[in-house]
Amino acid sequence: MKGSHEPRSSSSCAACKTLKRRCSPTCIFAPYFHSDDAKKFAQVHKVFGASNVSKILTEVPEDQREDTVNSLAYEAEARLRDPVYGCIGAISMLQRKMIQLQHDLAVARARLACYALKNSPSLSSCSSSCCAMLDEATFSGFPAWSGLNSNNFSQNSSDLISQHGQASDFSYSSYIL
Repeated sequence: MKGSHEPRSSSSCAACKTLKRRCSPTCIFAPYFHSDDAKKFAQVHKVFGASNVSKILTEVPEDQREDTVNSLAYEAEARLRDPVYGCIGAISMLQRKMIQLQHDLAVARARLACYALKNSPSLSSCSSSCCAMLDEATFSGFPAWSGLNSNNFSQNSSDLISQHGQASDFSYSSYIL
């Protein structure tokens, strides 16, 4: 059950083992850093420090402590992998990928619409300029769209994004405060 104190064996929790101290029955770390998962506490301790983690856990309501510990463990692991950006780097990478996929989806939809227009018997007089107008109207709201025409659709959208300077740095994301 979430946030409940489980009966423990006589062994120390991972925090007390790492800190080389005796684990008391009221140890704040024991319910969240079990003795068989020393790596989890070691990473959290290395990034945040045991004193700070203890302060955080005492300030958080007991029913939210498990989620807090999981968040601290995730952030610590991300910070150790990427010391500069931590989990913000992962978020930014996913946002860039989302922009790339949205662009690729828009390109596929435009190509499908253009193909449908060209093969429609009632619109057989439609020329490729009609598809070029469709393409521009379809992509005008996307960050990667900078006056591209239908001849550029063979490029990979990641090339387009980096070529036009959009989403190539961490300051672009609208979700990062």
